Amino acid sequence: MKQHELTLLLSLIWALTLLYGEMFAYWLPPLFTCSWPHLLRSSSSSTVQTDSGDYQVDYVKVAVIADPQLMDKTSLHLPPKSLALELAEFYTDLNMRRSFFTSVLPFKPEVILFLGDYFDGGPYLSDEEWKESFSRFRHIFGLNAQGKYTDMQVYYIPGNHDIGYEILHSLKPEVIQRYEEIFGIRNYKLMIGKVDFIAIDAQTLDGHPHKHLTSQTWDFVKNISAGDVIHPRVLLTHIPLFRRDNTYCGPSRSSSIINQRIQHTGNSNAGDIMYQDYVFEESSKHLLETIKPKFILSGHDHDQCTITHQSKFGPATEHTVGTISWQQGNLYPSFMLLSVYNSTLPTASIPEETLLTQICYLPMQAHIYIWYTVLFVLTLLATLFWPTSGTSLWHQFCTFFGHCKQLMASIFSRSETKDKDEDANYEYEMMWEADGSMHLVKKPLNAPTVNSNDRSLGERGNVVMRSAARKNTAQEADLSVNVDMASAARMPPRTGKSKTTIIIQRLIRALRMVTVIAAVNVPLYMMLLFKDWIDK
Repeated sequence: MKQHELTLLLSLIWALTLLYGEMFAYWLPPLFTCSWPHLLRSSSSSTVQTDSGDYQVDYVKVAVIADPQLMDKTSLHLPPKSLALELAEFYTDLNMRRSFFTSVLPFKPEVILFLGDYFDGGPYLSDEEWKESFSRFRHIFGLNAQGKYTDMQVYYIPGNHDIGYEILHSLKPEVIQRYEEIFGIRNYKLMIGKVDFIAIDAQTLDGHPHKHLTSQTWDFVKNISAGDVIHPRVLLTHIPLFRRDNTYCGPSRSSSIINQRIQHTGNSNAGDIMYQDYVFEESSKHLLETIKPKFILSGHDHDQCTITHQSKFGPATEHTVGTISWQQGNLYPSFMLLSVYNSTLPTASIPEETLLTQICYLPMQAHIYIWYTVLFVLTLLATLFWPTSGTSLWHQFCTFFGHCKQLMASIFSRSETKDKDEDANYEYEMMWEADGSMHLVKKPLNAPTVNSNDRSLGERGNVVMRSAARKNTAQEADLSVNVDMASAARMPPRTGKSKTTIIIQRLIRALRMVTVIAAVNVPLYMMLLFKDWIDK
């Protein structure tokens, strides 16, 4: 393969790699790997039988997104406004924006639920930094200035990275205020389809009961639990409910199980909560018995986990949704498609499967960047060490095709050659019969006989001839050696290229090839970057 052919091949490989890593990979969920769960069911299971006939079941399409956790100055302990931090923020934001616009929106959800942790260091950001982070959040998810959509409903619940835990609520009460100004109240009830969704501020559940925020949350739980439960209920909580250590989370989880960790101020459990992984056991039990949910959606864990809680009112399934960001410790970012029952039946009965879920995985961005690095190294090695005197790829193809043609011709002509060789060893003699008819008789050829005297004479002659030939050959060899030595003495010594010259030539050739490859693919890469970054 010659130099220009290698350059063309590497340029093509890079172009295909960039197109897949920056665009095609995000098309896979809506086109091939994911679908609304109610569409995956058979037509017979999408109908409900009643006394008055069969009715088609209708569903509201809900997309669930957890833990975008936008990077900021608290994420990597980098100086604010530094180039490294700016690049990290840009590529993380770009990945989530691509995921949302290219992988989530093509499903055309009617409702979007965010399960908290919109910022990484939310409680520790100044008001100006908070507004800047919210501006990035709106840009990533295509929201208007009020954090809403014109054609979709959107709902939020707070996360610990947005408002913090109990200790911050007393030290920085303004954190709660600015959250509610942007995202709305923290505890509320809404109806989607024929299902009630109960959203609570899980960060305040386990605080001291006499504190305002904790008592406010439990008062809300008490109020919505009064009376009969008419519709199935879904509990929305950022922090998952209590689970035993090392509880199995199902086959969808890719990381290790995280057990409960609780940090208090001071050295006793009486201090304010600084961190927790799960809602306390007593609080979890109380929520299950008062709200009576059939289904629970949570985040915070950054990975998938599906478990079943038991209460005196029956089982409740909890789905912890993994993060949508590739920078939050999960190599397999994801989102959830939730089909919510939305049909009115004559008997007012509700089928058992009122909620159907489907986890959709996004491109493994870390693996894509690793492949970019590997391909870059392979490109450098190929441009530096590929042979300079390679033959043309087209010439190699023609040669290979010629060899194949000769092989096929030899196979087909083998039988004909065999017949000809057999006929060459025989002769045909005409035989006449008495009645005047003639026919051919095949006879083998007679091998020539050699007389013993002739053989001995020939052998003696060969001896003489060999002796003479040996003598002449020795004389010619001596003469040729003398001539070669004389000519070698007259020729000047050949000087090869120095290693330095070869290295410089290789570097120049590699630089020239890399420049051509970059000239083709850098504009393509920039176009793919800003195609998704610019507001549509």
